[in-house]
Amino acid sequence: MPFFVSRLFARWVLHRGWALPVAVVTVVFATSWPLMALAEPAGSELVRPGTYWWYFVVTAATVGYGDFSPETVAGRFVGGYVIVGGIATLTTVFTKLAGRLEQAKGRRMQGTEPVRSAGHTVLIGYTAGRTERIVAQLVADGVTGLVLCAGEEVPEHPMPGGPVRFVRGEPTAADVLARAGVPRAAAVLVDMADDNAALAVAVTVDHANPAAHVVVTLRDLERAELVRYVDPRIRCVQWHVPRMVSEELTSPGIAEVYAELMTAGGADTFSVTLPESLGRLPAERCRLALGRAFGATVLAVRTGADLVVNPAWDAELAAGAVLYYVGPKRLTGAEVETALRAA
Repeated sequence: MPFFVSRLFARWVLHRGWALPVAVVTVVFATSWPLMALAEPAGSELVRPGTYWWYFVVTAATVGYGDFSPETVAGRFVGGYVIVGGIATLTTVFTKLAGRLEQAKGRRMQGTEPVRSAGHTVLIGYTAGRTERIVAQLVADGVTGLVLCAGEEVPEHPMPGGPVRFVRGEPTAADVLARAGVPRAAAVLVDMADDNAALAVAVTVDHANPAAHVVVTLRDLERAELVRYVDPRIRCVQWHVPRMVSEELTSPGIAEVYAELMTAGGADTFSVTLPESLGRLPAERCRLALGRAFGATVLAVRTGADLVVNPAWDAELAAGAVLYYVGPKRLTGAEVETALRAA
């Protein structure tokens, strides 16, 4: 029974808003002051206007510094009345605050809380495991202000402990995109369950924020032509390469560079083994010689089991090391040796 009464009281307080605690403290103050004036001796410092408000605050808050206190028994009864009124007021206030916090947490978990920030990154679409990996990669790359916008099939925030805000709703609905802050976002990733859904969302996102850097993941990159009809600035990335997704979000255009490197014709990526006869070589000499002779750019070097990406210019390369480079053609060991001896 006491539990039922307390729950009923709490529900009543929540529905009454802040008016109840204000009313309680006002009534207690307005009634206790004249009662204290009647109970205490004439001229008591306690009931002076400049003193009583302080006594009322510390007593109602149950702090009780003791700098002022009633002298008579009747005055102590009035003090008890102030304490009870203070406890009642604090109870209503804390109940209201707890209710508000619980409501706010519920809205965040259910994805109904609107995002009010700007310059953030919105991820539209959720796939268990995959989305968590993309978020982890973005966080590792220093991206902050992440917002996940998922459909109705996601009942509540899938990453409540992570640095991601959550918005739930149909991603092609303008009000849902507005709630996710898409019109003010710096970058948007469209990572849907299938390509048709991705195309539909890309259209609505481009309409909501034509200036954002938009990345769309596709299982069939042939459909990138359809996306370009919407906006040629939208970047399409292969769905099966999550790391490329995060890199495209943080470095716009990098996916196109990767695509060119993996496409036959033009610049491509190759490897060549340095002839043992050249002995140890400085990386600077290799970079300059291959760049001038063949238009090649050294990306990495491997010595045994050790791979160094973007080796320092003053690094020493062991004899027989393997060079990885970007260039217009595959080089032979003889061509590399000739270029290095001439350098």
